Amino acid sequence: MKFDVLDRRMRAFEENLDQFVLPDVYIVVRLDGRGFTRLTKELLPLARPFDERFRDAMICTVTRLMDCGFKVSYGYTQSDEISLLLEKSENTFGRKTRKLISILAGEASAEFTQAMGAPGVFDCRIIPLPTDDLVVDYFRWRSEDAHRNSLSAWCYWTLRKNGLSAADATRSVQGLSVADKNNLLFEHGINYNNLPAWQKRGVGFCYRMAPSSSVNPVTREAVDVLCRKLNVEMVLPLGVEYESMLRHMLMGTEGNVTA
Repeated sequence: MKFDVLDRRMRAFEENLDQFVLPDVYIVVRLDGRGFTRLTKELLPLARPFDERFRDAMICTVTRLMDCGFKVSYGYTQSDEISLLLEKSENTFGRKTRKLISILAGEASAEFTQAMGAPGVFDCRIIPLPTDDLVVDYFRWRSEDAHRNSLSAWCYWTLRKNGLSAADATRSVQGLSVADKNNLLFEHGINYNNLPAWQKRGVGFCYRMAPSSSVNPVTREAVDVLCRKLNVEMVLPLGVEYESMLRHMLMGTEGNVTA
């Protein structure tokens, strides 16, 4: 059998399950740590409920994903998950989902493993969103999820550190309202409002134009220029302000720059 015939025959099988994200639809990518519960609770000596070394490894991971060959407008991480918003104009690999998933999962796993000094593997999924409103709702959803998980985690680990077993601490937190959880922490000397913002809301990543200095290659004179710079937002706004930030970011999506 000639190679060209064999090549066409095999590629038909290889590409049988290929899917593509439709043009003019936002691509959101979410990555989650696979088996990170065991990694963080059994294999690594991490602080509870939040560990700065783990946070920094996740920041390194998102930073790499923001500049690994795709046009990423906004990145977000909380706990062991990462969300990326790709530009509508992103057309690398023809918007083929298997390429996006495999490359981004591989990049994330490699960077986290290097940054953390322990093997970490991420799974990946593609979430097509057709409108700005749905993009805003998605990132609001992940932010609110971060807040809920953070409050529960602080309650759980506060009880554990005060002698409760895992089962008893879990039962004690289940069913409590937000106000009850805040009161529980306050009774143990913790004001949840005063905890670091990154623990409660996650961390955001976006590109901005920033002033910089350069040298004119012809005249060799110093010149002031604007350069594209990745900003790591450790203190994300809440509620309406966060929504406003996201909408403002979407207005600059095609240039991959926010003001």
